[in-house]
Amino acid sequence: MMPFRRVPIYLVVVCLLSVGFSSCFARRRLIARKGVSNTQPLLTADRQTLLDSVTRQFEAVRDFNAEVDMVPALGTAEKSKITEYKDVRAYILFRRPSDIRLIGLYPVVRTKAFDMVSNGLDFKLYVPSRNRFLVGRNEIEQPSPNKLENLRPQHFLDAMLVRPVDLKTEKVLLMNLTDEDNAFYIIPVVHENGNGQLQLSRSIWFNRYNLSIARQFIFDATGNILTDARYSDWKAYDNVPFPKHIEINRPKDEYAVVIDVVKMDINKGVSQEKFALAQPEGSTLQVVGQPPVPGQTPPPTPPAKGRVKKK
Repeated sequence: MMPFRRVPIYLVVVCLLSVGFSSCFARRRLIARKGVSNTQPLLTADRQTLLDSVTRQFEAVRDFNAEVDMVPALGTAEKSKITEYKDVRAYILFRRPSDIRLIGLYPVVRTKAFDMVSNGLDFKLYVPSRNRFLVGRNEIEQPSPNKLENLRPQHFLDAMLVRPVDLKTEKVLLMNLTDEDNAFYIIPVVHENGNGQLQLSRSIWFNRYNLSIARQFIFDATGNILTDARYSDWKAYDNVPFPKHIEINRPKDEYAVVIDVVKMDINKGVSQEKFALAQPEGSTLQVVGQPPVPGQTPPPTPPAKGRVKKK
């Protein structure tokens, strides 16, 4: 009878692992990110390629005339209370360099809910239900407790058209946020403030499945979020790519809006008179930051100094 030989315990463990590790101790799973197929490959790009794509997209749009479905909302997630107003039809007109007009219609009856226009520096807003005609600067120095007075057409323009990065005055980084839930390239944009310190002004997010712009944050001087804009379902309108679905959130101003493009004409021309908004007779004028004045009409708007001339 052959003598029993002891086998070192470490050899037993190695043999067991080599035989059963792949089937018993390991499990392979596919990463399923929301809205994409498991088999869709991730794309790669360097920083300059992404910056160039922002410039091309911005410069491709000289003007547009859009019909959209809009869901405005008042309140913030921080205060755990948001009120949505659904089924608002709106028309958005844009012309370079910074003319924009928005006309909103009430659900069902489709009468005018608001009409606002901006030339990039000043804005006008007419609210028929209140018979109020507001005028003022685009910059909000002191937010109003009346959320309506915080609306600015320029906020929509800054969100809908992501402007190019100026590498002469701004510095950029490139981050890769790819995990089980996300697949984004992120470009933080910083500039030097008056004290010689670097300040984060924006961050632009790119979807790694198609390298389209997916999100943009715009920050104030203290790092708080001014605008959080999300873009999806990019389509070609008149051979120009544009997001069909846009979500704009303004947490400091306590309002947000979801925009779904119904119809859009790009680069077909929008005339100057489309951006003229006169105070309706009998409405109450209110200069933002001042008490309303019934029956008063606003003075003629002087030419804005430093405004970029239309090319």
